Amino acid sequence: MHVVVNAAMSADGKLSSRRRDQVRISGPEDFARVDGIRADCDAVAVGIGTVLADDPHLTVEDPDLRAERRERGDPEHPARVVIDTRARTPTDARVLDDESETHLLVGADAPDDRRDALHEAGAHLVEAGVERVDLAAGLDELGSEGIDRLLIEGGGEVLFSAFEAGVVDELSVYVGSLLVGGRDAPTLADGEGFVEAFPELALADAERLDDGIVLSYTVEG
Repeated sequence: MHVVVNAAMSADGKLSSRRRDQVRISGPEDFARVDGIRADCDAVAVGIGTVLADDPHLTVEDPDLRAERRERGDPEHPARVVIDTRARTPTDARVLDDESETHLLVGADAPDDRRDALHEAGAHLVEAGVERVDLAAGLDELGSEGIDRLLIEGGGEVLFSAFEAGVVDELSVYVGSLLVGGRDAPTLADGEGFVEAFPELALADAERLDDGIVLSYTVEG
C-alpha cells in the first residue's frame, strides 16, 4: 500500500489551538489541492479525535473529480477509514453515511456493545492490536481488501503513529501564515515523539498557495 500523509499547520507547527477546535489555516486553493489528493486515493483515514472534534465527511467535493473517478470505474468517493481503538465513533457521524463505505480499525478490547452498534450503523470493523490500534497490521488488512493508495489526514497522534509504524511514503504539508502557539496545542506529529531513528524526509517540491506554502516530501526512512 502507498500511504500519503497530508496536513495543514500554522507557521509554528500547530494543527489547531490548545482547545482542539478547528482553526482555518489554508484557503480555497489548498482545499482544491487536497480534494485532488482524495480523488486519487482509494481511501481517506483520520483518527477518532478528528471525528469527535470535527465530524468530517472525507468525500470528494469537486463534481469533475467525482466524474473522473466514475469514468475509471471507481466509486464517486474513496472509502473512509477511522483509527478508533475503543470504537468511540458516534453512530450518527458523517463518515457513516451512505456516500461511501467506512472501515473502523479497532483494538481487541473495544467494547462489544460499541462494535455491535457501529456494525449496525454500516461500518466494517477491522481488529488490529489490543490496547492501541496496530496501524501496520490494520493497513495490511485493508490492503488485502483492495485499498492500494491511502491518504491519512490526521490528527497529530495518528500521524505520529503512522511514521512510527514506518508506513508513510509521502508527506505534504501546507504551512499557513499564522501563529497559534501553546505547549498543549496539537502538532503535526504528536505522541511520544522520536528520540532516535528519526524518520528522514527528502524535499521534493515547494509550491506557494493562498497565503502559504505547500512542502512536499518523500519519506526516506
